[in-house]
Amino acid sequence: MANKLKTAIEYTKNILTTGAISETSPKTEEEISSMVGKDSQVVVELGMGHGNITKAILARLPKTGKLYAFEVNPKFCTVVKETIQDLRLHVINDSAENIAQHVSEEVDNIVSSLPLTIISKEVQHNILSAGKQQLKSTGTYSQILYNKNKSKKFAEYYSSIDIKRIVAFPLQFVYHCQNTDKGSH
Repeated sequence: MANKLKTAIEYTKNILTTGAISETSPKTEEEISSMVGKDSQVVVELGMGHGNITKAILARLPKTGKLYAFEVNPKFCTVVKETIQDLRLHVINDSAENIAQHVSEEVDNIVSSLPLTIISKEVQHNILSAGKQQLKSTGTYSQILYNKNKSKKFAEYYSSIDIKRIVAFPLQFVYHCQNTDKGSH
């Protein structure tokens, strides 16, 4: 309970970087990590927070897989390093724009809870471009948002977008994006 209170306080203090006032719901954690499967070897998480989605990803990730979790808040990085002891997890205290500086392999899945609606268009572009560059041609990019109006933004990068509505407070949407045309990368 004390950790939940600390988390709520930290989210509130850092609303401009977290974009949220509370952690994601268990339904959302399950949905956003649902594209991670037995064939996923390299997964990148953008916006790790206190690691709730991280745990959902690790539960699905094969024992031979790797999870690179990006987070700009050093306090969140410390909490996750202390609470999740898993050799597959690599916590990176850096911006999601810098994926290529930390991940040399092609990525199977990107799972993001970044607050894209409050990030500048330039930074959004940098993050989405960097992610797409790292993704395998068959890879998926999954994003949680609190509105359903970003389809056009993702369509600039991906040819297939599936939106799942999660009934929670606040209402949440998970965008699963990928390229269906074989030649894209």
